[in-house]
Amino acid sequence: MTANPETGRVNQKTRTRTAIVDACRQIIRAGGPVTMPEVAHAALVSEPTAYRYFPDLISLLNAALPGMWPSPAEALDPVESSTDPVERVAFACEFLLRGVLAYQGAVRAMISATITRPELVANRPGIRFGLIDEALDPLADAIPLDRARLTELKQDLAAVISAEALFSLTDLCRLSPDDAIASLVRTAATVTEAALSRAAAQPSRSAAMPRSRHR
Repeated sequence: MTANPETGRVNQKTRTRTAIVDACRQIIRAGGPVTMPEVAHAALVSEPTAYRYFPDLISLLNAALPGMWPSPAEALDPVESSTDPVERVAFACEFLLRGVLAYQGAVRAMISATITRPELVANRPGIRFGLIDEALDPLADAIPLDRARLTELKQDLAAVISAEALFSLTDLCRLSPDDAIASLVRTAATVTEAALSRAAAQPSRSAAMPRSRHR
């Protein structure tokens, strides 16, 4: 039986693509800088070959990162039974930042690439948003925040539970990684506590709206 040359070419392309993605994951796990030349070298292919499969570093990172991070529910499993939103947010914050620290070569590469090409920002994974949702949404009916205030809290937390905030503290403020993470966990907890305190002291916006009178 004669082998189909087209099938052989497809299989070879699949093997090459898999090799490039696997090489990228190995570099990410090592925590070093992630660049297309480094990935091509590790995958034993030429740099032009790597670019034929992935037109830019962001597309390669997006292919490599799935499976390297657990789902938000898996990540927050240790606090799954907690009804304390502050505890859940603090845990989500530390989880994300520890992951950023472990994979900082890839994270820095992603941030750098989207700074120079802002049209690619929408392609960033946005892992923080899933973690914040998982921390707060299960308690949405139990905490004194209406939908608008809950959205505001999530937006405030997105500025704190972030790689950008971590790198600002480690790179510019010269904090150690552990001190930087501790600072941001405290900040995330404080932001959450403040939002809950304000909401408890004030009626919700919908409740504060004057009701129309029936005549």
